[in-house]
Amino acid sequence: MSKQKKKIWPTVLGFLMRVVRHQLFIPLLAVVILVIINLVHDPAFFKITPGYNNAGNFIFSGSLITILDFGSELGILAIGMTLVTAASGGQDISVGATIAIAGSAMLRIICGGVAHPEENAHSVLLAFLVACLVGMACGLFNGVLVAVFKIQPMVATLILFTAGRSIAAWINHNELPIVPDPKFSYFGGVIPGIPIPTTVFIMLGCMLIIALLLKFTNLGLYTQSVGINEKSARLNGINPVFIKILAFVILGLCVAVAALIKVSRLSTINYSVIAKDIEMDAILAVALGGNALSGGKFNMWASILGAYIIQFLTTTLYKLDVPSEELSVYKALVVIALVVISAPTVRDGIGRFFKKLAPARKEAA
Repeated sequence: MSKQKKKIWPTVLGFLMRVVRHQLFIPLLAVVILVIINLVHDPAFFKITPGYNNAGNFIFSGSLITILDFGSELGILAIGMTLVTAASGGQDISVGATIAIAGSAMLRIICGGVAHPEENAHSVLLAFLVACLVGMACGLFNGVLVAVFKIQPMVATLILFTAGRSIAAWINHNELPIVPDPKFSYFGGVIPGIPIPTTVFIMLGCMLIIALLLKFTNLGLYTQSVGINEKSARLNGINPVFIKILAFVILGLCVAVAALIKVSRLSTINYSVIAKDIEMDAILAVALGGNALSGGKFNMWASILGAYIIQFLTTTLYKLDVPSEELSVYKALVVIALVVISAPTVRDGIGRFFKKLAPARKEAA
């Protein structure tokens, strides 16, 4: 082997090791794999078609638009779930049920307790603010159980997971209120004259807010400090109880935004079906982003990317004609594989493989 090749080989190995160990390697690899699968199966998957919806509004449609639409909704939840995971080292499994509670409260305010009102009893803004308060209250409840009473997060949130949908039905006396104002559907659909789903703009707004919070406050630093070592954080003047509760309250706000979108899509609610299993997708988005589910250091943007990948996977499975009752199984298998590959143990193993490969290459030379 020439001297030039001997010099290049370690550089190439070092580059490959840095790429494999990068947090975004697995998410981006998942994107590449999904793109290849869809290009082979149906290149039309990536086609965006202009058209009109049932209301006569000009819109863009296609699988990519679906991914942007529902991926944005999931991404909003991933923001809050990332903070909860980082601070508490656990996950909130009551997200779907809390969406039902917040959405039911929102409908109660808009419709004034009437199932089929002729006009809105109160403004959507007031209803959304109430939903935010309800979501924050649920987050506060979960946060207190975790931070004050030291209950494991998944066990603590199991309470609302179990009772949440019954509470949501109780708020409206088990009726299904229908919002009469067609403008309410704009939040989960499109605004006339804008062909892109409104959820994309809501997601951008949430991203801007969390970016400003992480940049101009110590939220990110304190959250990571508590998640890495709670005792050390306390010795440095950080209140772990407050940080954990704050993380759950922020997730409650994210849930309220998701509830607005969910309820707006149909202008009503189905307590047993709305946001079913969405908490699992939110948790998987955090994991797929390369964040440790045991808490500590996190990358918010990787979690958001993970949310869109989860939706990309879901849309791909539908396009492959996977039966709806089998969808969760296929999704779980794929995501488990990706999460295992992204595990630090596996990455370290790959790194050791490259290190062993370098001396072997030198000896061969």
